[in-house]
Amino acid sequence: MGKKSKKFLNLPQYLGGKEEFKKFIKENLVYPEEAKKAGVEGTVYLKAEVDDNGKVLTVGVEKGLGYGCDEEAIRLVKLMKFGAVKNIGKRVKTKKRLRINFKLDKQNKKEITYSYKVENKGKKPAEKGKYNYTITFNKPK
Repeated sequence: MGKKSKKFLNLPQYLGGKEEFKKFIKENLVYPEEAKKAGVEGTVYLKAEVDDNGKVLTVGVEKGLGYGCDEEAIRLVKLMKFGAVKNIGKRVKTKKRLRINFKLDKQNKKEITYSYKVENKGKKPAEKGKYNYTITFNKPK
């Protein structure tokens, strides 16, 4: 007995593969000001519907971050173009799950730095356990 051959539909893929996808995100991502101010980082999970010509039809957020990150992720996905596919006379819309990572540069992160010094007033040696702390907050640029 011969094996039945399974025929699957061809699905649209991002042109250039994963590396080009990452490059596209890196070049086109505009970090929302609201998210920068709040120090928000994380991943937005999306679901997009792509037609057989590779055009993104609809985009929805499955799990978002807020602070403008969800809207920026949707904007990016709508800009994407996937490769067209030919199936045996079938026009197929497919759903793709995507994730867009938001990560602040080191310049934009809020940092806390501290230093301490032992005060030695007069000729007495400083007592153990007594320290003065100075805490400096660097504002994001």
